[in-house]
Amino acid sequence: MTTGNLFQDDVIDDAAELVIRLTKRADSIFLKKLALNDWQWTEDPDKHQDGVYIFKSERDSGFFPPLTSTPVKPGKKPIFEAFFKIHWPALSYPTVKEARLVNWRSKGEETHLTRVPHEAFTGLNPASFLLIAKTGRAADAEYTATTVDSSSSAYRYLEDLFDLPPKFCSGIFEPQRVMLSQQEKLFEFIGQALSAFHAGQISAFAESHFSIPKPREMARLAQEEYQSLHGNFDFNPFKMTAPGDAVLDISRGLEYEIFKSFEIRRRSMELVKLLLGTDPEAVSINQVLMNIVTEFYQIDGILLSAAQTRKSRAGASFELHIERLLTDGGIPHEVQVIADAKKRPDFVLPSFTAYMDPLRDRTGALVLSAKTTLRERWKQVQGEIRNCDLFLATVDEGIAENAIKDMERQGIVLVVPESLKKSDTTVYKSQSNVISFKSFFETELLCKRMVAWQCE
Repeated sequence: MTTGNLFQDDVIDDAAELVIRLTKRADSIFLKKLALNDWQWTEDPDKHQDGVYIFKSERDSGFFPPLTSTPVKPGKKPIFEAFFKIHWPALSYPTVKEARLVNWRSKGEETHLTRVPHEAFTGLNPASFLLIAKTGRAADAEYTATTVDSSSSAYRYLEDLFDLPPKFCSGIFEPQRVMLSQQEKLFEFIGQALSAFHAGQISAFAESHFSIPKPREMARLAQEEYQSLHGNFDFNPFKMTAPGDAVLDISRGLEYEIFKSFEIRRRSMELVKLLLGTDPEAVSINQVLMNIVTEFYQIDGILLSAAQTRKSRAGASFELHIERLLTDGGIPHEVQVIADAKKRPDFVLPSFTAYMDPLRDRTGALVLSAKTTLRERWKQVQGEIRNCDLFLATVDEGIAENAIKDMERQGIVLVVPESLKKSDTTVYKSQSNVISFKSFFETELLCKRMVAWQCE
């Protein structure tokens, strides 16, 4: 059993089916979160990098064919390269291309995978993946590749399958070993469930695993684990080097792992009761197969509920960690107040009264909205601007430059974790209306507003 299918957000599409098939069949998987230079050469003819940068550790890992020297002109630095065929099944015309892995010693260890199909890298969102699946070894190795857009369900499948940390860059994985490791984590729970079932106590056992902590309790557990790891006494953003990265690590890392441990047990028990019933004497293979067919829609509903729980949990988690920063920083704010036309800003600062005051100046209040992922959802917050600045906090890496420009025209400033602001995989670095959490707290609040707010 893996967590990949359980925690998907969206309906499986063709790209996801391909990714699932590759991860199930491959001996090893190379996965890289693409930097802008890895794919923007398809859009900008002035870009000099024609292919994907490969880190030395992965180049020399044995996943790729070994590099050999190639003849160069006298006095020139040596060039090491390897040529191998890659199958690209997701292209409109599936093709096998001979790729070139090349290291120019004049550039140190810099290595690129070139001669890759232009079409595979065209139109990607920032922070998308390159996935290369390898079967066989040495001269018998076969390679299959695809790009996985950061907005797709396949992307989230890979995040879950390989337990990718929030700041994942690249890595090589053995899918069978990963799946076995995940199964081993559940063996004790499976054994307990089987014992309870054969003892006729599966209902009581299932009931004990149905409960999942409420979002605020889950957030507290994750914050406490973060504090034990980093030694933070509180979450005062003015004392933190990177408050946004802390929120990223907690909400996308620590808390999600805690959540999954509860969620997989709950959903498993729901399925066990549905398919096996509660009486071990009455169950049979025929009955189980019959239940799979007759209860298909209920099974589908359980899995859909798991996906919806994940979505709502992610949003609530993000907001709760931001609320902790505001509270521990002594920043006056109100949460989820209802304005006119049923608008409900996530946070208004310093107060709802100030926000609604028609006589205040523009800096007398602000709105801070929080959305883990954006897509078109950022348009929902436009109506919250009420003669004040609107800041939209997110941990979404995959926002395209044209969407950020649209937000700028609407007067929206994005607030992102510090590592994402300076990351080479996002377009945030060059965007003036994208700031870090650190800048939001220290510049927009402490320097520009809080003195005036505290005097009121």
